[in-house]
This record gives sequence, C-alpha cells and structure tokens, in this order.
Amino acid sequence: MYTEKVMDHFTNPRNVGEIPDADGIGEEGNPVCGDIMKIFIKVDDGKISDIKFKTFGCGAAIATSSMVTEMVKGKTLDEAEQISNKAVAEALGGLPPQKMHCSNLAADALHKAIEDYRSKHKS
Repeated sequence: MYTEKVMDHFTNPRNVGEIPDADGIGEEGNPVCGDIMKIFIKVDDGKISDIKFKTFGCGAAIATSSMVTEMVKGKTLDEAEQISNKAVAEALGGLPPQKMHCSNLAADALHKAIEDYRSKHKS
C-alpha cells in the first residue's frame, strides 16, 4: 500500500521537534481524520536555514511532514512556497488516493509558516 520512501520517512522521520525561537509557525489540521501538523521555520538571509515539525496523525501524515522539511531546507521562501501537495506526494513515490489529503496538510502547514514569518517581518 505504501512506497518504500513513505515507510522510510514514517519509521525514520527527519527534522522532528520544535524550534523554540522559530521565525514562523504554521499549523494545519483535518477534523475528519484527526491529523494535526505544526511546522516551525528558521529563516536566515531569505532562506529556510532550519525546519522542524510535530505531527499527530497516521503514517502518511508523518511521512509527508518529514518529506516536506527535507524538500525545503536551504531553499528561499519563494522556492519553498512553490512546493505543492502533489510535489510532496511525488517525492514520496506516490500515496494511496485515500491518503492524498495528508500531503495537502504538509504543504499547507509549510505555507502557513511562511505566511506567519512574512507577517512578522514586513519590510
């Protein structure tokens, strides 16, 4: 049912935790399935220098959170904003149709963290 990459990111998630002095925090949840994701970003010179996540949810939710952090670390905010739910699912080698909403949560939480950062750092 799940690809090897999904299983790897579920059993060995990357970048788990919180950033106490995060520059941006994004939270996204799905009341239907109960998954909740929180993404913390640290930004230096317009790039995401550190990113961590805390996810309460199924294996696919944890895997997509882990993958999205790997995809955007070191990227500019503009590059990170281009990450779509489809790109997250593709990076994991695909998700079962009934789990696609999990990749939406990961991308949406990332976008909310970037919005949060931008609202605090308007030039």
